[in-house]
Amino acid sequence: MHVLSKLVSLVSDYAIKLAEELESASRLKAAQFLVTQRPWLDLYGVNVRPVTPFRSLSKPFVDTALLHRSLPDELLFEIFSKMSPYTLGRAACVCRKWRYTIRNPVFWRNACLRAWQLNGIVENCKILQLMFHGVWRKMWLLRPRLRTDGLYVSRNTYIRVGLAEGRTTNPVHIVCYYRYMRFYPSGRFLYKNSSQKVKDVAKYMNVRSARSESSDSVFSGQYTLSEDKVEAAILYPGLRPTVLRIRLRLRGTIQGANNRMDLISLVTSGVNDVEASGSDEDILGVVEGWQEDETHNPDIPAVSHKRGLTPFVFVPFDEVEKSVLNLPVEKMDYFVPG
Repeated sequence: MHVLSKLVSLVSDYAIKLAEELESASRLKAAQFLVTQRPWLDLYGVNVRPVTPFRSLSKPFVDTALLHRSLPDELLFEIFSKMSPYTLGRAACVCRKWRYTIRNPVFWRNACLRAWQLNGIVENCKILQLMFHGVWRKMWLLRPRLRTDGLYVSRNTYIRVGLAEGRTTNPVHIVCYYRYMRFYPSGRFLYKNSSQKVKDVAKYMNVRSARSESSDSVFSGQYTLSEDKVEAAILYPGLRPTVLRIRLRLRGTIQGANNRMDLISLVTSGVNDVEASGSDEDILGVVEGWQEDETHNPDIPAVSHKRGLTPFVFVPFDEVEKSVLNLPVEKMDYFVPG
Protein backbone atom coordinates (compact mmCIF):
# COMPACT_ATOMS: atom_id res chain seq x y z
CA MET A 1 0.00 0.00 0.00
CA HIS A 2 2.84 2.37 0.81
CA VAL A 3 4.56 1.57 -2.54
CA LEU A 4 1.33 2.22 -4.45
CA SER A 5 0.82 5.63 -2.88
CA LYS A 6 4.43 6.58 -3.64
CA LEU A 7 3.98 5.54 -7.28
CA VAL A 8 0.83 7.64 -7.61
CA SER A 9 2.68 10.64 -6.20
CA LEU A 10 5.50 10.29 -8.74
CA VAL A 11 3.05 10.01 -11.64
CA SER A 12 1.18 13.16 -10.56
CA ASP A 13 4.44 15.14 -10.20
CA TYR A 14 5.52 14.01 -13.67
CA ALA A 15 2.16 15.03 -15.16
CA ILE A 16 2.39 18.52 -13.64
CA LYS A 17 5.98 18.98 -14.89
CA LEU A 18 5.00 17.70 -18.36
CA ALA A 19 2.06 20.11 -18.54
CA GLU A 20 4.33 23.05 -17.69
CA GLU A 21 6.83 22.06 -20.39
CA LEU A 22 4.09 21.68 -23.00
CA GLU A 23 2.66 25.09 -22.10
CA SER A 24 6.12 26.68 -22.38
CA ALA A 25 6.70 25.00 -25.76
CA SER A 26 3.34 26.23 -27.09
CA ARG A 27 4.20 29.80 -26.05
CA LEU A 28 7.53 29.62 -27.86
CA LYS A 29 5.89 28.23 -30.99
CA ALA A 30 3.29 31.02 -30.98
CA ALA A 31 6.00 33.65 -30.55
CA GLN A 32 7.80 32.44 -33.67
CA PHE A 33 4.73 33.27 -35.72
CA LEU A 34 4.10 36.62 -34.04
CA VAL A 35 7.66 38.00 -34.13
CA THR A 36 9.57 38.76 -37.34
CA GLN A 37 13.13 37.45 -37.26
CA ARG A 38 15.80 39.92 -38.44
CA PRO A 39 19.19 38.18 -38.54
CA TRP A 40 20.86 41.10 -40.36
CA LEU A 41 20.73 43.13 -37.15
CA ASP A 42 23.83 41.23 -36.04
CA LEU A 43 25.76 43.28 -38.60
CA TYR A 44 25.44 46.34 -36.37
CA GLY A 45 27.38 44.63 -33.60
CA VAL A 46 24.75 45.60 -31.05
CA ASN A 47 23.21 42.92 -28.86
CA VAL A 48 19.90 44.29 -27.64
CA ARG A 49 17.54 42.11 -25.62
CA PRO A 50 14.30 44.06 -25.21
CA VAL A 51 11.32 42.78 -23.33
CA THR A 52 8.67 41.07 -25.40
CA PRO A 53 5.57 43.14 -26.30
CA PHE A 54 3.29 40.17 -25.59
CA ARG A 55 2.14 39.93 -21.97
CA SER A 56 1.38 36.23 -22.26
CA LEU A 57 5.06 35.46 -22.88
CA SER A 58 7.47 35.62 -19.99
CA LYS A 59 10.77 35.31 -21.89
CA PRO A 60 12.28 38.18 -23.95
CA PHE A 61 12.30 37.72 -27.71
CA VAL A 62 13.41 39.80 -30.73
CA ASP A 63 11.44 43.05 -30.99
CA THR A 64 9.99 44.09 -34.35
CA ALA A 65 11.48 47.61 -34.07
CA LEU A 66 15.04 46.54 -33.32
CA LEU A 67 16.28 48.38 -36.41
CA HIS A 68 15.24 51.67 -34.84
CA ARG A 69 17.17 50.88 -31.66
CA SER A 70 20.28 50.01 -33.65
CA LEU A 71 20.03 52.95 -36.11
CA PRO A 72 20.64 56.35 -34.47
CA ASP A 73 18.04 59.07 -35.05
CA GLU A 74 20.72 61.36 -36.46
CA LEU A 75 21.59 58.83 -39.18
CA LEU A 76 17.92 58.19 -39.94
CA PHE A 77 17.36 61.95 -40.28
CA GLU A 78 20.33 62.20 -42.65
CA ILE A 79 18.95 59.41 -44.83
CA PHE A 80 15.53 61.07 -45.05
CA SER A 81 17.12 64.41 -45.97
CA LYS A 82 18.54 62.79 -49.13
CA MET A 83 15.13 61.53 -50.29
CA SER A 84 12.77 63.29 -52.66
CA PRO A 85 9.41 64.44 -51.24
CA TYR A 86 7.55 61.66 -53.05
CA THR A 87 9.92 59.03 -51.68
CA LEU A 88 9.39 60.52 -48.21
CA GLY A 89 5.66 60.06 -48.66
CA ARG A 90 6.16 56.35 -49.36
CA ALA A 91 8.59 55.96 -46.46
CA ALA A 92 6.06 57.52 -44.09
CA CYS A 93 3.82 54.50 -44.66
CA VAL A 94 6.42 52.06 -43.29
CA CYS A 95 5.89 52.56 -39.57
CA ARG A 96 4.78 55.05 -36.95
CA LYS A 97 8.27 56.26 -36.05
CA TRP A 98 9.17 56.99 -39.66
CA ARG A 99 5.91 58.86 -40.12
CA TYR A 100 6.55 61.08 -37.10
CA THR A 101 10.16 61.67 -38.17
CA ILE A 102 9.19 62.60 -41.73
CA ARG A 103 6.66 65.13 -40.44
CA ASN A 104 9.63 67.27 -39.36
CA PRO A 105 9.08 70.66 -41.06
CA VAL A 106 12.74 70.84 -42.14
CA PHE A 107 12.16 68.27 -44.89
CA TRP A 108 9.12 70.07 -46.30
CA ARG A 109 10.65 73.54 -45.96
CA ASN A 110 13.59 72.50 -48.15
CA ALA A 111 11.24 70.86 -50.66
CA CYS A 112 9.04 73.97 -50.89
CA LEU A 113 11.95 76.37 -51.30
CA ARG A 114 13.35 74.24 -54.12
CA ALA A 115 9.99 73.86 -55.88
CA TRP A 116 9.15 77.60 -55.80
CA GLN A 117 12.67 79.03 -55.91
CA LEU A 118 11.61 81.55 -58.58
CA ASN A 119 9.47 83.35 -55.99
CA GLY A 120 12.33 83.79 -53.53
CA ILE A 121 12.54 82.92 -49.84
CA VAL A 122 10.81 86.08 -48.59
CA GLU A 123 7.80 85.72 -50.90
CA ASN A 124 7.45 82.02 -50.10
CA CYS A 125 7.45 82.75 -46.37
CA LYS A 126 4.73 85.37 -46.83
CA ILE A 127 2.56 82.91 -48.77
CA LEU A 128 3.23 80.29 -46.10
CA GLN A 129 1.91 82.49 -43.30
CA LEU A 130 -1.05 83.97 -45.20
CA MET A 131 -2.43 80.87 -46.93
CA PHE A 132 -1.09 77.79 -45.15
CA HIS A 133 -0.90 78.83 -41.47
CA GLY A 134 2.87 78.41 -41.33
CA VAL A 135 2.82 74.66 -42.14
CA TRP A 136 5.33 73.74 -44.84
CA ARG A 137 3.87 70.29 -45.46
CA LYS A 138 0.42 71.77 -46.00
CA MET A 139 1.92 74.22 -48.48
CA TRP A 140 3.57 71.36 -50.35
CA LEU A 141 0.29 69.45 -50.65
CA LEU A 142 -2.11 72.29 -51.46
CA ARG A 143 -0.13 74.82 -53.48
CA PRO A 144 0.04 74.13 -57.26
CA ARG A 145 3.55 73.25 -58.41
CA LEU A 146 5.21 71.72 -61.44
CA ARG A 147 6.73 68.33 -60.88
CA THR A 148 10.37 67.85 -61.87
CA ASP A 149 10.81 64.12 -61.27
CA GLY A 150 9.43 63.00 -64.63
CA LEU A 151 7.88 64.04 -67.94
CA TYR A 152 4.54 65.62 -68.84
CA VAL A 153 3.27 63.74 -71.90
CA SER A 154 0.43 64.62 -74.28
CA ARG A 155 -0.65 61.75 -76.54
CA ASN A 156 -2.41 62.91 -79.72
CA THR A 157 -3.98 60.93 -82.54
CA TYR A 158 -5.62 61.87 -85.81
CA ILE A 159 -6.91 60.02 -88.88
CA ARG A 160 -5.17 60.35 -92.24
CA VAL A 161 -6.61 58.99 -95.47
CA GLY A 162 -4.16 56.94 -97.50
CA LEU A 163 -3.78 56.48 -101.25
CA ALA A 164 -6.05 54.05 -103.03
CA GLU A 165 -4.47 51.11 -104.83
CA GLY A 166 -6.41 49.90 -107.84
CA ARG A 167 -10.13 49.60 -107.18
CA THR A 168 -9.87 49.07 -103.45
CA THR A 169 -11.30 51.50 -100.93
CA ASN A 170 -9.06 54.26 -99.67
CA PRO A 171 -7.15 53.05 -96.60
CA VAL A 172 -7.36 54.99 -93.34
CA HIS A 173 -4.38 55.41 -91.00
CA ILE A 174 -4.38 56.40 -87.34
CA VAL A 175 -1.36 58.63 -86.70
CA CYS A 176 -0.05 58.95 -83.14
CA TYR A 177 2.45 61.52 -81.89
CA TYR A 178 3.46 62.95 -78.51
CA ARG A 179 4.31 66.27 -76.94
CA TYR A 180 6.90 66.04 -74.17
CA MET A 181 7.68 68.65 -71.52
CA ARG A 182 10.20 68.45 -68.70
CA PHE A 183 10.37 71.26 -66.13
CA TYR A 184 13.22 72.46 -63.91
CA PRO A 185 12.82 74.52 -60.71
CA SER A 186 15.04 77.27 -62.18
CA GLY A 187 12.32 78.36 -64.66
CA ARG A 188 13.65 76.38 -67.58
CA PHE A 189 11.85 73.58 -69.42
CA LEU A 190 12.49 71.19 -72.30
CA TYR A 191 10.05 70.52 -75.13
CA LYS A 192 9.85 67.95 -77.91
CA ASN A 193 7.39 66.69 -80.49
CA SER A 194 8.00 63.08 -81.42
CA SER A 195 6.37 59.84 -82.53
CA GLN A 196 8.68 57.89 -80.22
CA LYS A 197 7.37 56.24 -77.08
CA VAL A 198 7.88 57.58 -73.57
CA LYS A 199 10.49 54.98 -72.61
CA ASP A 200 12.67 56.01 -75.56
CA VAL A 201 12.38 59.78 -75.22
CA ALA A 202 13.05 59.76 -71.46
CA LYS A 203 16.62 58.57 -72.12
CA TYR A 204 17.71 61.79 -73.85
CA MET A 205 15.24 64.36 -72.51
CA ASN A 206 17.96 66.37 -70.76
CA VAL A 207 19.91 69.61 -71.00
CA ARG A 208 22.75 68.02 -72.99
CA SER A 209 20.38 67.05 -75.79
CA ALA A 210 18.88 70.54 -75.78
CA ARG A 211 22.33 72.02 -76.46
CA SER A 212 23.20 69.60 -79.26
CA GLU A 213 22.29 70.07 -82.92
CA SER A 214 21.47 66.47 -83.75
CA SER A 215 18.19 65.29 -85.22
CA ASP A 216 17.07 64.17 -81.77
CA SER A 217 17.71 67.56 -80.20
CA VAL A 218 15.32 68.90 -77.61
CA PHE A 219 14.24 72.54 -77.54
CA SER A 220 14.77 74.62 -74.42
CA GLY A 221 12.53 77.45 -73.22
CA GLN A 222 11.34 79.44 -70.24
CA TYR A 223 8.21 79.27 -68.12
CA THR A 224 6.49 81.04 -65.25
CA LEU A 225 3.95 79.65 -62.78
CA SER A 226 1.24 81.87 -61.33
CA GLU A 227 -1.16 79.96 -59.09
CA ASP A 228 -2.24 77.14 -61.44
CA LYS A 229 -1.47 78.95 -64.73
CA VAL A 230 1.70 78.16 -66.68
CA GLU A 231 3.09 80.51 -69.35
CA ALA A 232 5.87 79.09 -71.51
CA ALA A 233 7.76 80.13 -74.63
CA ILE A 234 10.33 78.54 -76.97
CA LEU A 235 12.38 80.10 -79.77
CA TYR A 236 12.77 77.88 -82.86
CA PRO A 237 16.01 79.00 -84.58
CA GLY A 238 16.60 78.87 -88.32
CA LEU A 239 16.25 81.00 -91.43
CA ARG A 240 12.76 82.01 -90.30
CA PRO A 241 12.87 82.16 -86.50
CA THR A 242 9.57 81.28 -84.86
CA VAL A 243 8.42 81.52 -81.27
CA LEU A 244 6.07 78.96 -79.75
CA ARG A 245 3.84 80.29 -76.96
CA ILE A 246 2.13 77.79 -74.66
CA ARG A 247 -0.50 78.41 -72.01
CA LEU A 248 -1.41 75.60 -69.62
CA ARG A 249 -3.51 75.00 -66.52
CA LEU A 250 -2.11 72.75 -63.79
CA ARG A 251 -4.33 70.32 -61.89
CA GLY A 252 -4.24 66.92 -60.21
CA THR A 253 -6.33 63.78 -60.01
CA ILE A 254 -5.87 63.78 -56.21
CA GLN A 255 -4.71 66.36 -53.70
CA GLY A 256 -1.06 67.29 -54.17
CA ALA A 257 -0.58 65.11 -57.28
CA ASN A 258 -0.18 67.91 -59.89
CA ASN A 259 -0.11 65.17 -62.52
CA ARG A 260 -2.27 66.79 -65.22
CA MET A 261 -1.95 69.90 -67.38
CA ASP A 262 -4.68 71.20 -69.66
CA LEU A 263 -3.38 72.80 -72.85
CA ILE A 264 -5.26 76.09 -73.12
CA SER A 265 -3.55 77.57 -76.20
CA LEU A 266 -0.68 76.80 -78.55
CA VAL A 267 0.39 79.67 -80.82
CA THR A 268 3.32 80.06 -83.23
CA SER A 269 4.40 83.58 -84.24
CA GLY A 270 7.23 85.21 -86.13
CA VAL A 271 9.95 87.34 -84.52
CA ASN A 272 12.12 90.03 -86.08
CA ASP A 273 15.89 89.87 -86.44
CA VAL A 274 16.59 91.81 -83.26
CA GLU A 275 14.42 89.52 -81.15
CA ALA A 276 15.84 86.42 -82.82
CA SER A 277 19.45 87.50 -82.22
CA GLY A 278 18.85 87.86 -78.50
CA SER A 279 19.43 85.11 -75.98
CA ASP A 280 16.82 82.37 -75.84
CA GLU A 281 17.10 82.58 -72.05
CA ASP A 282 14.95 85.73 -72.16
CA ILE A 283 12.43 84.65 -74.77
CA LEU A 284 9.58 84.79 -72.25
CA GLY A 285 10.30 88.47 -71.65
CA VAL A 286 10.24 89.12 -75.40
CA VAL A 287 6.72 87.75 -75.90
CA GLU A 288 5.32 89.13 -72.66
CA GLY A 289 2.14 91.08 -73.34
CA TRP A 290 1.69 89.81 -76.89
CA GLN A 291 -1.83 89.28 -78.21
CA GLU A 292 -2.79 85.84 -79.43
CA ASP A 293 -2.70 86.86 -83.11
CA GLU A 294 0.38 89.08 -82.79
CA THR A 295 3.49 88.51 -84.92
CA HIS A 296 6.62 90.61 -85.48
CA ASN A 297 7.49 89.13 -88.85
CA PRO A 298 4.98 89.75 -91.67
CA ASP A 299 6.23 86.68 -93.55
CA ILE A 300 5.27 84.43 -90.63
CA PRO A 301 1.66 84.92 -89.52
CA ALA A 302 0.47 83.97 -86.05
CA VAL A 303 -1.19 80.56 -86.07
CA SER A 304 -3.33 79.29 -83.20
CA HIS A 305 -3.26 75.50 -83.31
CA LYS A 306 -6.55 73.77 -82.67
CA ARG A 307 -5.39 70.17 -83.05
CA GLY A 308 -3.18 68.25 -80.68
CA LEU A 309 -4.52 69.87 -77.51
CA THR A 310 -4.86 66.67 -75.49
CA PRO A 311 -4.11 67.24 -71.77
CA PHE A 312 -0.66 66.36 -70.47
CA VAL A 313 -0.23 63.36 -68.18
CA PHE A 314 2.68 63.18 -65.77
CA VAL A 315 4.89 60.07 -65.95
CA PRO A 316 7.63 59.69 -63.26
CA PHE A 317 11.03 58.57 -64.45
CA ASP A 318 10.78 55.31 -62.51
CA GLU A 319 7.55 54.43 -64.37
CA VAL A 320 8.46 55.29 -67.98
CA GLU A 321 9.17 51.66 -68.88
CA LYS A 322 5.77 50.35 -67.77
CA SER A 323 3.59 53.34 -68.65
CA VAL A 324 0.45 52.63 -70.68
CA LEU A 325 1.47 55.45 -73.02
CA ASN A 326 4.01 53.03 -74.54
CA LEU A 327 1.21 50.92 -76.00
CA PRO A 328 0.93 50.95 -79.82
CA VAL A 329 -2.03 52.41 -81.64
CA GLU A 330 -3.55 49.01 -82.40
CA LYS A 331 -3.83 48.33 -78.66
CA MET A 332 -4.89 51.81 -77.57
CA ASP A 333 -6.24 53.96 -80.37
CA TYR A 334 -7.41 56.69 -77.98
CA PHE A 335 -6.25 57.64 -74.49
CA VAL A 336 -8.44 59.43 -71.95
CA PRO A 337 -6.11 61.18 -69.45
CA GLY A 338 -8.79 61.97 -66.85
